[in-house]
Amino acid sequence: MADSDSVSGLTEQQAKEFHGIFTSSFLGFTAIAVVAHILVYIWKPWL
Repeated sequence: MADSDSVSGLTEQQAKEFHGIFTSSFLGFTAIAVVAHILVYIWKPWL
């Protein structure tokens, strides 16, 4: 696949690097959100 065929304009290597960073950032954000929800639930249960 040539660089000009890419919809994003990224090379395959750049896309893989971006995907790795995006995935780890998403997992980190999700982990923080889960911990925050658990702490709030311990403080003030909503169910």
